[in-house]
Amino acid sequence: MTTPIKVYYAPASPPSRVVLMTAKALGVPVEPRIVDLAKGEHMEPQYLQINPQHTVPAIVDNDITLNESRAIITYLADKYGKDDSLYPRCIKKRAVVNQRLYFDAGTLFQRFADYYYPNFFAGVPFDEEKKKKLDEAFSFLDQFLEKTRWVAGDDITIADIAIAVTVSTAEVVGYEVSKYPNVAAWLAKSKTTLPGYEVNQQGVEAFKGMVDFLTSKK
Repeated sequence: MTTPIKVYYAPASPPSRVVLMTAKALGVPVEPRIVDLAKGEHMEPQYLQINPQHTVPAIVDNDITLNESRAIITYLADKYGKDDSLYPRCIKKRAVVNQRLYFDAGTLFQRFADYYYPNFFAGVPFDEEKKKKLDEAFSFLDQFLEKTRWVAGDDITIADIAIAVTVSTAEVVGYEVSKYPNVAAWLAKSKTTLPGYEVNQQGVEAFKGMVDFLTSKK
């Protein structure tokens, strides 16, 4: 029997959900360990030994420790995938999956965070220029989905898991995903088709609860 992987996470954290959802999709047993960011547990010495960047998520799998959610999920898919359907070994197919993962991390999710997080966490007014950049990122995703059923081809991959987390998180805080017909149709399909989506749904609700709490205090 596979030893459970220790997953250090915060329930509302989108990157944490990417890892938990991927583990669920792969059938990887996990030992979940919540890191309470509000209490500063991510800055405690024992956690900094695991992840000096003091971010979530992080994993410990026997003799390897990893952080950065997209790096974690590619590792999990390579090590624990029963086949290569979620993370193809074909160089060309894998290259597209990787491109979509980097697009999510460096453009789509980053622009979501750039626009929303200053308001949610610091009460800073929304910046219209940042909104335009987020809209542009969604338009890119809509174009990707013009040609394929899923974000990196005609089959579900870990790129769909990562991007579904980002898009559903944006949707729950009021972003108009419906303006992008291909994205909206793909997200609706993802909610009923992606393996382990219930893990993300629980986190989405936690994220919305956190945002409601934070914004009600302003």
